Amino acid sequence: MLLPLIKAKGWNQAEYARRSGRSKRVISHFCNGRTTMTPEDMYIATRLLECRWEELYEFIEEGE
Repeated sequence: MLLPLIKAKGWNQAEYARRSGRSKRVISHFCNGRTTMTPEDMYIATRLLECRWEELYEFIEEGE
């Protein structure tokens, strides 16, 4: 869910990487679901993207 939030700000992944202090590769992994964000990365995302941490991932209830 990170990429739609980045795009909603009018940024691309490279701009988000620059602002977050993370590498473009790490941000690409987050956006493509290859790597889970650490609590620190989630905090940075909520501050930069002005969102709640719950908006960063799609949560699926067990049994669905």
